[in-house]
Amino acid sequence: MSPQQGISSILANEDSVLEREKVQNSVLKYEELYDGARKKVGTTSKDDSVEQRSKEYKTLVNSFYNLVTDFYQMGWGQSFHFAPRFKNETFTESIKRAEYFLALQMGISEKSKVLDVGCGVGGPLRNISQFSGADITGVTINDYQVKVGNKYNKQKGLDSKCRLLQGDFQNLDEMFEEETFDAAYEIEATCHSPDRVKCFKGVARTLKKGGVFVGYEWVVLPERGYDKLNQDHVRVKEGIEVGNGLPTLVTGAEVVKALEEAGFEVELAYDVNRNLHSKEEIPWYKPLKGGFSFNGFRMSRVGRICTHMSVKTLEFIRVAPKGSTRVSALLNATALDLVEAGEKELFTPSYFFKAVKK
Repeated sequence: MSPQQGISSILANEDSVLEREKVQNSVLKYEELYDGARKKVGTTSKDDSVEQRSKEYKTLVNSFYNLVTDFYQMGWGQSFHFAPRFKNETFTESIKRAEYFLALQMGISEKSKVLDVGCGVGGPLRNISQFSGADITGVTINDYQVKVGNKYNKQKGLDSKCRLLQGDFQNLDEMFEEETFDAAYEIEATCHSPDRVKCFKGVARTLKKGGVFVGYEWVVLPERGYDKLNQDHVRVKEGIEVGNGLPTLVTGAEVVKALEEAGFEVELAYDVNRNLHSKEEIPWYKPLKGGFSFNGFRMSRVGRICTHMSVKTLEFIRVAPKGSTRVSALLNATALDLVEAGEKELFTPSYFFKAVKK
């Protein structure tokens, strides 16, 4: 699919009409929460800036996904996440392998009831259900994602096994009874949480005793070189945060500590991209840097430039909504930050954890 075809598919999507009408307001609200980002290094890492985004968490995340969901689907498909990738493995194969790995770590089967914490449009949910046979309920704060995801469930004949619900994963106690699920997972989602301990406590409450919670977290890597006193490192970190709707990035150790404080026993915790620069693997950030197969072109820098120019033209002739070009520019800038962070091993989007409810 060319960039022009991708943009046309966005504009033809009836489900997103209401969201497109709100694009400009969403952009303005979003930019307010990152005032100073990419202008002066360190500004958005200050305590008051992080605290403000934490307080406005719902607005921040909902505005972000109103803006980027269609762009993500156009470039990434229905699974909005990265994955370690072996040589001779396709991008799609690596994404599904990362999801199936979570299913195996949870030990789920067709008798299992599973919670997807921060499910996006439900790509992983559908893949994991098809792989394991499990009944899976996904929660996302974004109503548009619920509409799109449930439509996909029906199209695949999975609507009896899979469902998306609109809700806040900070308040799972308002949605589910205690001990509802056998297992739970999150994929690059709880990095949006303003309070991981509260979020993880909510997950623990929904799980039966001995229930497994697994996930992939976005973290900085001080053990491999990230230095919070290095201005270049902070610049990259802040660029990732502003381009992905995050309150602030933390370390893997902080994620483990939050899980333990929430009542979990952490059995495993490590970066699955720890060998990303070995001769056997393709770095997780490679699709953002270049490639001309599968979605590779659309995700690559050249592909993103083509898409950006298409969006700019469509906004100029008033086909695309006002503010669309700014969203495209935001995502392009962030892709460069992610590539730099990956090349220097300052950050990983795939810090895996396996935790068991005591």
